[in-house]
Amino acid sequence: MITATKVTKKFGRVAAVSGVSLELGEGESLALWGSNGAGKTTLIRCLLGVIRFRGAARIGGVDVRKRGRRARSLVGYVPQELAFHDDARLGSAMAFFAGLRCVPRARAAEALATVGLAGHERKRVRDLSGGMKQRLALAIALLSDPPLIMLDEPTSNLDAAGRGEVVETLHNLKTSGKTLLFASHRPDEVISLADRVLVLDRGKVQRDTTPRELWPTEKPIQVVRLHLTMASEDDAARVLREAGHAVHVNGHGLCVAVPRDRKADPICTLARCQIEVRDIEVLDNVHMPEVQP
Repeated sequence: MITATKVTKKFGRVAAVSGVSLELGEGESLALWGSNGAGKTTLIRCLLGVIRFRGAARIGGVDVRKRGRRARSLVGYVPQELAFHDDARLGSAMAFFAGLRCVPRARAAEALATVGLAGHERKRVRDLSGGMKQRLALAIALLSDPPLIMLDEPTSNLDAAGRGEVVETLHNLKTSGKTLLFASHRPDEVISLADRVLVLDRGKVQRDTTPRELWPTEKPIQVVRLHLTMASEDDAARVLREAGHAVHVNGHGLCVAVPRDRKADPICTLARCQIEVRDIEVLDNVHMPEVQP
């Protein structure tokens, strides 16, 4: 469904994406995992063909650089930041976007039903929960029934209930045969939805792996935040990644996903390199889904 070769995007002298190659087959799901600034959003924009880049990318065999509009017609895109008119009602908003996409209005009702919003057509956007707004954005992305869905941090601004709603909807779409490519820094989303994980760091691919290789355990995953001096965060993140840990840098410490009974492993790893951890927070549990026979 997607083939990309040596995709590179520079902003001035800074390479936001550097030589990224990937393949994603039909019906597969690929997670882009990495810290803020790792290049996830820029890579998605390159694959959509909305910014210039060096290298090559194809969606459904269509060259993104030469036939961007045709390539994007195969994609339903959900951005991280959503923008809706607060006074609009769901039914009217869907009818508006159906007109822009040149699809029948009946398709708007089908898309709302797909994401679990049937019966809410009279609600105004301002009255929706965060999870419902995200599902509305997904419904709009599904209007033309695209084979590929791209999402940029689909649950970053949601509470636990909203995240659960969106992840369940995406899981149903994957089960129905949709191809998914999404950026995330939440291990629960990656574990639940991804077949493969592309680990990015400063625009480069560090690993092309699977959720079970990143977190090889049947036990719940614990996310811990390690607080260090700002000067040592980059070195600490590098050391932890080299030791096989999944690390997310968010400007408020290093978030590391580890088995619940091995929470001290990252601290021990850093101690061997004489990097001191000032404090540690336990954030949440993530349960590994059962493997289907």
